[in-house]
Amino acid sequence: MMAYVFLAAAITAEVIGTSLLKSTHGFTRLWPTLTLVAAYVTAFACLAQAVKTIPVGVAYALWAGLGTAAIAAIGATFLGEPLTLAKVTGIGLVIAGVVVLNLGGAH
Repeated sequence: MMAYVFLAAAITAEVIGTSLLKSTHGFTRLWPTLTLVAAYVTAFACLAQAVKTIPVGVAYALWAGLGTAAIAAIGATFLGEPLTLAKVTGIGLVIAGVVVLNLGGAH
């Protein structure tokens, strides 16, 4: 159970870090850059703890898939990025892939 808490923390930290990418202005702004680095270090540290119990393929699929979906939603909601049918379809396919990997990994 703790592995999934670490995985959720890894996903959250990765989403925070990725959300800060634009605000770093190409890593020229100190505080957004330092926060981004701290978020990514936290994400990988938590992911490393999660994969002690969760199979790497399943953990990484969840981490990448849910992070991608969350970033697309954040981009559309807060960063003014368009949410097109192609993006929605792609996110749906990513989520479907995560589900299939998890169903296969559960056996």
